[in-house]
Amino acid sequence: MSTPHGEEYYALLARHDAMRLRRRLLAPDRAPAPRTPALPGAGRPDGTPKQRYDRDDQALIARQLHLVTPFDGLIGHLYEVMFRRWPYLRSLFPESMEFQRRHLAHIFRYLIEAPDSPEAMAATFTRLGRDHRKLGVRPVHYETFEVSLCQALRACAGPEWTPELEQAWTRMLRFAVDLMVAGAEAALTEPPAWEGEVVEHERRAGDLAVLRVRTHEAYPYRAGQFGAVSSPLLPHAWRQYSIACAPRADQVLEFHVRRTGPGGVSEALVDRTRVGDVLRLGPPAGAFTLDGDLTHDLLLVAGGTGLAPVKALLEDLAARRQGHRRVDLYVGARSPADLYEARWLADLESRRPWLRVVPVFSREPGPAGTPVGTVVDALREQDDWSERLAYVSGPPRMVAATVARLTALGLPADHIRHDPVRATETS
Repeated sequence: MSTPHGEEYYALLARHDAMRLRRRLLAPDRAPAPRTPALPGAGRPDGTPKQRYDRDDQALIARQLHLVTPFDGLIGHLYEVMFRRWPYLRSLFPESMEFQRRHLAHIFRYLIEAPDSPEAMAATFTRLGRDHRKLGVRPVHYETFEVSLCQALRACAGPEWTPELEQAWTRMLRFAVDLMVAGAEAALTEPPAWEGEVVEHERRAGDLAVLRVRTHEAYPYRAGQFGAVSSPLLPHAWRQYSIACAPRADQVLEFHVRRTGPGGVSEALVDRTRVGDVLRLGPPAGAFTLDGDLTHDLLLVAGGTGLAPVKALLEDLAARRQGHRRVDLYVGARSPADLYEARWLADLESRRPWLRVVPVFSREPGPAGTPVGTVVDALREQDDWSERLAYVSGPPRMVAATVARLTALGLPADHIRHDPVRATETS
């Protein structure tokens, strides 16, 4: 049985689809391409006039941020409004909203602080728009989000809320939405998500498993990238994992998953996933990749399951036919037993004279001559790294400390590569 709110929702969907069809009929030969408007300034996805989100808006929002922070209350109210008014949208989200709420709070802070260049912000939100296709998100859903956010802002801020402040928040949101819609429309030629069958599931330790997944369609990634993974045991819940192999002809991907908490995606993948299960994968992302023409010797630093993308880089290097640069890999673990890819690393090192592997153990000593402590300490005691190109992967604190140490040792910041440091995921 329909309701007034349900009719309004489907009317929005029909209006969006009609506008999209009209644009295609008027320009049938033009493929959608992502736009990268400079900050300030962004247009609406439905073609209405551009509205500016500028530094004045940022400053106004920042000055009055105390009215709606901490964000927990605002975000809780936002979803309460959205699901009450459009209950159909609840099916787009996982049963537990904890991770989603943390992610949205992070996005709000990123937009308000705007720490990156306009180009970097554009890349971030077009990628998010492409990635959100796997959730079934359509451009019209952003309109319902805007309505819900404005109502939540008014409720949380109370009598101190002003029309000027609401307009600034709206322009900020529409700036991000325009980029996300452009990113989604530019990805219409690829699947929203890929399906893959688990062909191997190997426990390496009590809390760690190596999964090999064969995709049904070719998965267009580069060595060093990551992808979001969803298990049928937790519909609509996604977590990002690095791919631990270079692209292969048999379309098999490898993931290293450590259980980080009960009841989440990592627990489902480590403890409850079996050979034959079908997982879903979001589009690949990340810039932790090798240049086509290497002009520097390499320093690779990995900690924990941060070894996964580094393993993919090593496979990529080993497959190249041209002469190799020197590669030093420092891999940190708590003990020799925790170095779960020790055999693979030893075999590769024995067959590749350009590779040197240095394990570093923080809690238990390894073989004689093995550094004890952290990889950060071991880097300081070794060679001059100032002429290297460094790739760093691992827990956020380890990545941040390693980047700081390498910079202090004279390695230019633009010679240090790592994916954005994300807060530790608890599931």
